[in-house]
Amino acid sequence: MVAKSDIDTCELDREEDIERKEKIENLSLASSAWAINVEGTRNIVDTCNKTGKKIIYISTDFVFDGAKDFYFDGDRENPINWYGQTKFEGEKLVKAAMVPLAIFRIAYPYRASFIRNNFFRSIMKRLESRQQVSAVIDHHFTPTFIDDLALFINAFISNWQDGIFHVVGNGSLTPYDACIDIVDIFGYDKNLIFSTTRAEFFKNRAERPFNLIMKSDKLKKLDIEMNSFKEGLKIIKKQLSL
Repeated sequence: MVAKSDIDTCELDREEDIERKEKIENLSLASSAWAINVEGTRNIVDTCNKTGKKIIYISTDFVFDGAKDFYFDGDRENPINWYGQTKFEGEKLVKAAMVPLAIFRIAYPYRASFIRNNFFRSIMKRLESRQQVSAVIDHHFTPTFIDDLALFINAFISNWQDGIFHVVGNGSLTPYDACIDIVDIFGYDKNLIFSTTRAEFFKNRAERPFNLIMKSDKLKKLDIEMNSFKEGLKIIKKQLSL
């Protein structure tokens, strides 16, 4: 399922989406966050209900507001930006489905190669070209290594359980910590990393939840161990050297 996930461009859709969300007739002509993330999900749920197919919905940590110290999969959702709201609306549609369903919440996905850009590749590109990187020190997140997600989905299909799962890495960190890990693993110049605050970095941009420490205890019950961000980087380094 394709999603519109750029936080700031989704926020630009908010006003227009609210005005027209009941009037969208042709999704092929609509590119708004609501059309893609909600109406697109509705179409898939409707099709699965008709055919009896199971649903796996990829969601996000942005369904939370970042006001708690950490989040379990059963915690109350309270999105604070339009991207998070549309993904939460998608979750509600999936939860109401009449077929077996699973919701996987992931966070800041990264891997060695990516058709679309991701935070890891963005940082790597800047460091490779010796550009400075401003990294936030007062935001915590729990990145998902895509290779781990693929292994998890493969194992999950063979041991299906309906429900919500936080499929995130083993351990949370700040963007600044992530940049330092990248520098340490790949040997870039640490002097290119500069610390900043979330208030400064995200000034005049969409509101974001800043404490997104996600707990994935359900994965342990499934006997699945996710890599930490640093462990994921070490795997990527080996992949890139092949």
